[in-house]
Amino acid sequence: MESLSPLLGKVLPAPELEKSELALLAEAEAVISEQLAPLAISNDQRGRYPTESMACLRHTPLFKLAVPKSLGGYGVSHACSLEAQLRLAMVDCSVAQLFKVHDELVREIFAYCPEFQQARLANSILNENHVLGLAVAEAGRSAVEPLNTRAIAQADGSFVVTGSKIYTTAAAEADQIATWGFNPAAATEENPVLGMQLLLIPKGTPGVDIQRDWNALGQRATDSGSIQFNEVVCPPEWVASVPGKAPLIHSSLRYQAGFSALLVGMGLGAIAAALPFIQEKSRPWAATGVDQAVNDPFIRRNIGKYVADLTNAYALVQRCGRLLDSFERGEIDRGQLAMPISAAKVAANESALAATSAIHGLMGTRSVAGKQPFDYWWRNARTLSLHDPVEWKMHEIGRHLLTGWEPEPGIYQ
Repeated sequence: MESLSPLLGKVLPAPELEKSELALLAEAEAVISEQLAPLAISNDQRGRYPTESMACLRHTPLFKLAVPKSLGGYGVSHACSLEAQLRLAMVDCSVAQLFKVHDELVREIFAYCPEFQQARLANSILNENHVLGLAVAEAGRSAVEPLNTRAIAQADGSFVVTGSKIYTTAAAEADQIATWGFNPAAATEENPVLGMQLLLIPKGTPGVDIQRDWNALGQRATDSGSIQFNEVVCPPEWVASVPGKAPLIHSSLRYQAGFSALLVGMGLGAIAAALPFIQEKSRPWAATGVDQAVNDPFIRRNIGKYVADLTNAYALVQRCGRLLDSFERGEIDRGQLAMPISAAKVAANESALAATSAIHGLMGTRSVAGKQPFDYWWRNARTLSLHDPVEWKMHEIGRHLLTGWEPEPGIYQ
């Protein structure tokens, strides 16, 4: 069995995963290092869906990890999926986010999709190498308002979808676009959430206008632009949720754990990218009295500091994975899951931003030459960190400690 490579020397502990899970990640790791790594910077510069990189990953186990074993998939732990997200983010931050979206959707949809659809969806992922994308967010509305996108039920079991979405990560070239619409026939005045309807829109469906207008500071190759649904028909076989059963009460916590994994991966990737430059090209400060930058005591000290913080955040991410599995087994309540994930998000956010912005100070002025792509790491970390304010995670922790409050299920908590 192939062994999984250490992330940074011997500083970070090996992941606590099953042997079968380690073997799956090791199989994917060769593709990540040999095929994805050389494409990462050009993907970023082009700023569109990383078609070639995703094609490489489709032939690894990664997109099949979360499919339940009962349906022929690998059914891996959350800790394994988070490790995969983190390791991808150390190489290509955008591809990592595309994988994250797919993995989370697979876990969620199989939990509540109609029984007749499960085998069909599993077959499309396992045998046709399909990848899912996401179209959820909408412009011009708050997080608590009903969706403007309408999903109108038809007599034959299909739905007609009309509306606009923004931040459509992974949807640009997905085989199925997962989108939430509001089904007014299922909602009640007391509980409008019952009207939330998840639909899978197959690639090439008439009326889907993918506008490819994503233009951001970072995470450029996620191609997370806008989509217009113009009376799009979703056939009955791709209706992905039963009204009243979705979304899951811990879905938001799962994707917060994933954001934490991506951020830690970006921080570790930045350090890994900076080390060879320091060893080969950086100059020591004259006052140090040493002839190589690797012997500069302040460079050594600062690298140690940033990596120590990232190591702590990494441990929290791994704990999040184990807690997600415990929650789904009914062993802990939602608050016991939510609070550690909030803590992990804060630690990941702060350690990633610190490391990705500090590497230039470690490497020196030569690292900011136009031909050097080291700004890649900070741009991606800064962009992803803005997904939802980390200050609210700090607030949640403080509120819990001071009042005993626990976050109720919501879009971001």
